[in-house]
Amino acid sequence: MDNQNYSTHPFPTPAKRYLGAALTAAVLIFSTSLSPGQNNWPKDVFAKNGAKITVYQPQPETLNGNEILGRSAFSVEEAPNSELIFGVFWYEAMMNTDRDTRALSLESVKITDVKLPGVDDGEKINNLKTLLETEIPLWGIASTIDEINATIDSEQQINASEGLNNDAPEIFYSEEPTLLLLFDGEPKLEQDKDLKMDRVINTPYLILQAEDKKFYLFAGQGWYISSQVKEGYVLTSKLPKSISEVDKQIKDQQTEKPNTKAKAPKKVISSITPAEIIQSDGKADFANIDGTDLLYMSNSEDNIFRYIDDQKYYLLLSGRWYNSTKLEGPWTYLPADNLPAEFAKIPESSPKGGVLASVPGTKASLDAIHDAQVPQTAKVDRAKAKLEVTYDGEPKFEPIEGTKLDLAMNTKTTVLRSGKKYYAVDNGVWFVADNATGPWKVSDERPKDVEDIPANSPAYNVKYVYIYESTPEVVYVGYTPGYMGSYVYGPTVVYGTGYYYNPWYGPYYYPRPVTFGFSMHYNPWTGWSMGFSMSYGFFTFGFYGGGGYWGPGAYRPPYYGGGNNVFINNGDINIDRSNNIYNKRNDVTTRDVQRGDRGNASTRPTAGQRPSNEPGVSTNDRNRTPSARPSTGQQPANRGAMAGAGTRDVYSDRNGNVYNRDANGNWSQRQGNSWQNTTNQPAQMNRDYQNRQRSATQNHGFQQSNRAGNLGGSYHGGAARMGGGRRR
Repeated sequence: MDNQNYSTHPFPTPAKRYLGAALTAAVLIFSTSLSPGQNNWPKDVFAKNGAKITVYQPQPETLNGNEILGRSAFSVEEAPNSELIFGVFWYEAMMNTDRDTRALSLESVKITDVKLPGVDDGEKINNLKTLLETEIPLWGIASTIDEINATIDSEQQINASEGLNNDAPEIFYSEEPTLLLLFDGEPKLEQDKDLKMDRVINTPYLILQAEDKKFYLFAGQGWYISSQVKEGYVLTSKLPKSISEVDKQIKDQQTEKPNTKAKAPKKVISSITPAEIIQSDGKADFANIDGTDLLYMSNSEDNIFRYIDDQKYYLLLSGRWYNSTKLEGPWTYLPADNLPAEFAKIPESSPKGGVLASVPGTKASLDAIHDAQVPQTAKVDRAKAKLEVTYDGEPKFEPIEGTKLDLAMNTKTTVLRSGKKYYAVDNGVWFVADNATGPWKVSDERPKDVEDIPANSPAYNVKYVYIYESTPEVVYVGYTPGYMGSYVYGPTVVYGTGYYYNPWYGPYYYPRPVTFGFSMHYNPWTGWSMGFSMSYGFFTFGFYGGGGYWGPGAYRPPYYGGGNNVFINNGDINIDRSNNIYNKRNDVTTRDVQRGDRGNASTRPTAGQRPSNEPGVSTNDRNRTPSARPSTGQQPANRGAMAGAGTRDVYSDRNGNVYNRDANGNWSQRQGNSWQNTTNQPAQMNRDYQNRQRSATQNHGFQQSNRAGNLGGSYHGGAARMGGGRRR
């Protein structure tokens, strides 16, 4: 724990801030009675002595891995209808998150300090401190990731990425619907024993060579034919018997109705190097963005702008900006902080408000940066966690530049050699072994030099997989979105490192993560999703995609192409619930919900309870009885009048002062036993108020997105993705 983060409030060292015995009770704060998006603040709880404690929305100060430090204003009603006492407590806690639901809870809460401005009664102060130190860690605090993102101090140190490659890929422009056919290098064919045909293995699409020696490409609404493997494809309705059989099996196994309104594009462009395609529906047509000197291409789903002052085109790809004097290019990378100031004026409600996450200094970009710091956490059962690593032949290692680590090249799993030890990352969990082939066990440490892995290494993403704490039974782990390809770069968030990583070709083919080719768009709730240019017929994803697309691009019909997984260099990641890859594992617990029991509220403990058989929890913690207190969020009938003529909008500053903002926007400060109007409140109070409003908006937006079916579940069309290694 980095205790220097407390230096901004007036209590010297950590030891002096502890006001009683250090309480380390691990508490469950997942509450089935609350859902993300509700206005859950403030929250009340009754202490065993009958006092009512009201906690106002916490104000996080620093986030370090899964440890969060912050403060919160509170009030105490010692007896029914007694005078309210206001104060501030500081806390440190272990954060527990679920990126699928955007829910967040705090465990192992420690109250590190309490301040009661205007209270001079020493006995009362000591009694209240003891009460808070005893009760609040037992109660627990449930919140949402969006509340943390919007309210965390702007001074929070950002874990930014360096050394990414921002060179523009090849960018094609088309004025008609066009299919971009990507190959991972020169096309490679392998014999499919089941279909008894050759298949191109290094492309996201299904390409088969039939008995007539022609190549058949499946793309949603139709098949294409060509005499050459990588170009010359045209739509066809005449299929040889073998292809007709495949077509029937695809249609029989479609999980959703095809989009009958979508038409297969007639034009196909292919590339063996990283590329993107931007397209318009006919000649480019531009419309004004209100309040700016910007135009946007109104007949395109791509983010294409024109700035009136310089007459240049601006394009957003994978979170990176490029500009050009012509739509056909060439396109040049433009650092985000060199964007014309007009971009920051784009209204959030405009058709192009989504790009604000990639415009420096906007609220949306700060939200995205903060979100990139919030880990998805889990608790790994040492006894249950298993790993098998398969190599294509004998393990082959190559050194990682700038480190003392070596990377295994001929496996789909990220395996690192560090001295005499071997480390592997599998779906967000570190393993260790004495030999490259195992046996593997859960590791409670990362290899040295992992922080120094450069972006040009395909192992770069594993530096964002962390180990926080461990006991003899479990290991607490987590990963930030960097593991899934979302990186803070300068003042914004980008997708992918920008580097092309050579795949492994042997008897098996192991593709590597990609940055370009799939029109990646950022969504504040689902992360990165494939864009419109991938949406044809059977492959219908919508503008932001279904549930947040994190992995390298690859999709095929469900009948053929490697199941429902997407390959990334650490293994197969299930993207049906792409924001939390721990959902795939049955050896971890996330937010105290064992995988396999997820969604069954009856199996979850209520607020304040711990499972009686949970490892690492003392008997005293297990035997605490929360039944004397209402569940989190329950509103007692006698809660009484609150501060500021009925408002419950209470804040604290870093010095421990308490402020209230009434419904008319007027501020008052707690002075002794009363509220005094003030116009001298710290500027941070207004910012905190705005941040709270934004967090409420974000929570509401998440709920709307969830209800609209844009979160979780498979993508529309049920398209499958590139599997792991494919036998040649």
